[in-house]
Amino acid sequence: MNDFSRSHLLTGASNFRDLGGYRAADGRVVRWRTIFRSDHLATLTPRDRDVLASLGLQRAVDLRGRAESAALAYELPHVRYQALPIEPVVAERAREMAQAGQRMTASVAVEWMQDTYRAFVSDNARQFAGLFEQLLSEDTPLVFHCTAGKDRTGFAAALILLALGVPRSTVMEDYLLTNRLYRRPAAVGSSTPDEVLDVIWTVQEGFLEAALQAVERDHGGVPSYLERSLGVGDAARRRLADLYLQSPASS
Repeated sequence: MNDFSRSHLLTGASNFRDLGGYRAADGRVVRWRTIFRSDHLATLTPRDRDVLASLGLQRAVDLRGRAESAALAYELPHVRYQALPIEPVVAERAREMAQAGQRMTASVAVEWMQDTYRAFVSDNARQFAGLFEQLLSEDTPLVFHCTAGKDRTGFAAALILLALGVPRSTVMEDYLLTNRLYRRPAAVGSSTPDEVLDVIWTVQEGFLEAALQAVERDHGGVPSYLERSLGVGDAARRRLADLYLQSPASS
């Protein structure tokens, strides 16, 4: 499959893509045109909105922090919106460091990003549980997103695909697609070194691995984390599979 075959080319969003087509362990594949992941949707053009309408999009789950979503609010016709805010910890820590006159380095940025992903596991279970509640309530087309669609959204996508039985290697491939698709904003007037921006505005295998290792270490693995922290037990995972997996012949 071409890296871009699942991407919908939009002018106002660069990382909007379909989670369909990935093969689960039982041989079924994730349904196309049902679960989408994206960067923020506040700068869509009229044509972009037509594209989303043609996909039958009916639900949007916003994982951005409160200030982020307020600064770049959006409303899509006939699309139900739910906010499940996860605050952007790395951006706040970077501001604090700059105010203290300390210099950010690439190695510090990597450590911060890994800490952020570990915090997704320990501190944001309620928000990810809310996303699964949406997915389990019905199977109408849904998009979930944050600002860049790479970190909060990337971990959420990984949880969804793992819950559906998609192999970890495939989950990582989907996660890393952001580096080919996302158009990062211009650093206008920024004094942040390029090597730091290259960390902050991309994804690395080690970021997602930090979260998944925390899941293994602190919760005994993905199934246990899903059940005990997110309320997605065996019955819920079976329902999730029935809603979002189908035989290859019908995909």
